[in-house]
Amino acid sequence: MFTNVREQLRTTLDEISEAGLLKPERVISTPQSSNVRVAGNEVLNFCANNYLGLADHPEVVAAAKEALDRWGFGMASVRFICGTQEVHKELEGRLSAFLGMEDTVLYSSCFDANGGVFETLLDAQDAVISDALNHASIIDGIRLSKARRLRYANRDMDELESRLKEAADARRRLIVTDGVFSMDGYLAPLREICDLAERYDAMVMVDDSHAVGFVGPTGRGTPELHGVTDRIDIITGTLGKALGGASGGYVAARKEICELLRQRSRPYLFSNSLAPVIASASLRILDLLETTGEAREQLRANTARFRGEMTRNGFDILPGDHPIVPVMIGDAAKASAMAERLLDLGVYVIGFSYPVVPHGQARIRVQLSAAHSAEDVDRAVEAFVQARG
Repeated sequence: MFTNVREQLRTTLDEISEAGLLKPERVISTPQSSNVRVAGNEVLNFCANNYLGLADHPEVVAAAKEALDRWGFGMASVRFICGTQEVHKELEGRLSAFLGMEDTVLYSSCFDANGGVFETLLDAQDAVISDALNHASIIDGIRLSKARRLRYANRDMDELESRLKEAADARRRLIVTDGVFSMDGYLAPLREICDLAERYDAMVMVDDSHAVGFVGPTGRGTPELHGVTDRIDIITGTLGKALGGASGGYVAARKEICELLRQRSRPYLFSNSLAPVIASASLRILDLLETTGEAREQLRANTARFRGEMTRNGFDILPGDHPIVPVMIGDAAKASAMAERLLDLGVYVIGFSYPVVPHGQARIRVQLSAAHSAEDVDRAVEAFVQARG
């Protein structure tokens, strides 16, 4: 049987390659950092989600080593059987306090967190209204529920209001949006979303994976930035980006929502507990975030420097002030070729193309980090100029 399937799969893979859409995996032979070794060469890393440079921070690494001795390697169980340690409860409490929410539930990833919310809270009597550019995990999570599915154009408040009117007969209405749209670096207009939610009696859910830790005056994310923390019902996020870059996710929400998730959310009930070493190191990361803002300030400075210099050199970058900086190329093959050229020049970036972004909108997504120096940023700009030819 597989002989025929093999040929079909090879044909599909050949088509992907010929279209310039192949996504090879480059192997890094060093810890994740602003400088890494790829194929034996030291290169500047401008494509990791290591926003605050914590992935190899000495204090985080030390906390992880200590946690291995104290808590062991893994739980070998789900939470409700024998997979809950004190460190899990402590982290949930700390995240709740940091995010200004009533309770928090840990998951093995934010993909799982988003996959576990919708079918738990919503059924055929309800409606979920989703931004068109929401993350794939939100889209997949919505598909698992029986709720009516409505979509509005990215950040289009008029269309959101129209969808809310369409859902007026639903028992429950849930608006869901990314806090930051990861392919563009654009921020959701949360204040306007909350205004509409209150007008039409809807709940609001925000996936803030690309914001928590560095967006907002104290790094508490887009709800803090927009001054709407107390108006948000559900925040999902990851420990795998700014918060150390390991793995793990969470749902921070109203108390009753979290209580129901613990009883019925399938990714929570049927997945192993978050490794205690990650939970313990994440507590140290929260300590760092709450005691100093130097990394956030460095990240903002690096972002402004890169955006300014790339604009001065005539590159087409999407506007904004987020450390995700999309350099628009258009053609998928050209974006891939340019990324390869940049790697030869000592700058590690990735070309993004369909299906990650729409056809014709291929780009190189540059991600700044607090771990980059001003000289690193200038070298990256110079490499882009050379790669453009």
